[in-house]
Amino acid sequence: MMNRRNFLVSTVFAGLMATLLPAPGQASDTLAYTPGLIEEQLAAGKTVFVDYAASWCGTCARQERVINALRSSNPAYNDAIVFVRVDWDDYRGHAVTTSRKIPRRSTLLVLKGDKELGRIVAGTGEAQIKALLDTGLQAGT
Repeated sequence: MMNRRNFLVSTVFAGLMATLLPAPGQASDTLAYTPGLIEEQLAAGKTVFVDYAASWCGTCARQERVINALRSSNPAYNDAIVFVRVDWDDYRGHAVTTSRKIPRRSTLLVLKGDKELGRIVAGTGEAQIKALLDTGLQAGT
């Protein structure tokens, strides 16, 4: 039987772990967005893949599975691209979303410098996502 103290400790621990660990299925080297992160990476000359997603979104989950499979099969993506996940529920009204005119969750972008090199909105096809990753790979090398 769980008493109130044990419940609180387990709840706090679970919340702490959720902020430290990637979301289920999310690659461990995908960065959780914090304000300024994308601009910092772009200023450092990095190619940035941005995934606007929500934990409850089925399309986002499918995209994530495809992205993770592609990254696993071609480690060059991880070497050339910084992957950032923007939590739609936290940042849908934030400048990181509005300044890029992101229409909805399940939007994927590749950025380099001050340019958007490619975008997919709600697409889940492996060929389409691979083409976007390949665009990032070419820009990052």
